[in-house]
Amino acid sequence: MTAIHVALLGYGTVGKGVYRTIEKHQERLKTILGKEVKIVAILVKELEKHQWVNNEVLFTDNYTDIINLPKLDVVIDAIVGVEPGFSYLRQAINRGCHVITANKEMFAHHGTELLSLAKEKNVSLGFEATVAGGIPIIQTLKKLLNANKVDKVEGILNGTSNFILTKMREENLSFEDALKLAQEYGYAEADPANDIEGVDAFYKAVILSEVIFGEQPEWEQTITQGIGTLTLQQIKLFESLGLRFKHVASLQKSNTEIQCTVRPVLVTNSHPLYQVEEVQNAINIEADIVGNISLQGPGAGMFPTASAIVEDLIHIGDKQLASSPEDSLFFEKETKENIWALHGEIDNLLLSDDIRISKEIHPQVVLVETTVERIINLKTSHEICCFEVLGNIEEDKVLHGELIKEENINHSY
Repeated sequence: MTAIHVALLGYGTVGKGVYRTIEKHQERLKTILGKEVKIVAILVKELEKHQWVNNEVLFTDNYTDIINLPKLDVVIDAIVGVEPGFSYLRQAINRGCHVITANKEMFAHHGTELLSLAKEKNVSLGFEATVAGGIPIIQTLKKLLNANKVDKVEGILNGTSNFILTKMREENLSFEDALKLAQEYGYAEADPANDIEGVDAFYKAVILSEVIFGEQPEWEQTITQGIGTLTLQQIKLFESLGLRFKHVASLQKSNTEIQCTVRPVLVTNSHPLYQVEEVQNAINIEADIVGNISLQGPGAGMFPTASAIVEDLIHIGDKQLASSPEDSLFFEKETKENIWALHGEIDNLLLSDDIRISKEIHPQVVLVETTVERIINLKTSHEICCFEVLGNIEEDKVLHGELIKEENINHSY
């Protein structure tokens, strides 16, 4: 029986998870693939930090030793950073190897180029593990795109931020104390900037945009806001009103422009993301035929990420992994008006007539209906906090109340 010869780049948490998963489930993989999956080489950055005793596997810090192996079918990228991962995978594809990556930062920057090269060389490129860990969002979207048109995607794509917001609300912790707890548990790095500022979620949103729309949003036009400015007072106030803060990445297409945001929003208990807590990730998809689909699960970790990589290995022959952008389907929608919560000194707040008051739910909180563009203008001219509200307001019992009458609102014309 012939074997599938695999090289593994990186032997940290994810790399170890992939190695152990393949070794433990070898018989199952043989049944599915009809071949043995054989890891023939592992690349590490510093040899002296590892103890390796399997003489049948090349353990090296030199990528040239790997790319020149006589038998090499698949290269799995489990390292971090744009380089050297991009260069390594480009060399592997040029050699004719199938590749699989969990490197979201690299793929957000160079995914289009790698997909094009993979198509040219007639090899597959798997990237399920770049978004939401063990949640099979990439394959789900690819299958949906066969018939459905995806209207919008909203997701909690970073477990660290979600953990911090959960602990602040449940245990009355300050942001600083919740972050420290996340670091103690190993959920946050010593430098947590990418997680708490939304950079990690943005990279994942970029990858999803490629899958759904066949192109990326304009990076400089993306709205990315972190959670570091949220206070315990704000979290407890909105909790008393039946709302929870979530750090949500959102994608949708308006006319020819892809709108991408990563920011703290408020969700009602009718929204699928309301119950997503701790380090869980979740993605809500709105499509024209199937309607709403929600996927939830572990967004990171040794075995959830390894699961996504091994599933890509099983799908390695699926040439849709290198599908061209023009095959993607989408809705083109006009700019939509959404519900926003304005928090702060609202008694004498002057609103233009294109921002409609929905209801006042607290002396310091009023709900309005308007577009994101008008909210941005409002935030720059007033010292108030503005949070989008996701979910059906009319279904939320806590938020039921009489509409504020127009004559009681101060407008500036």
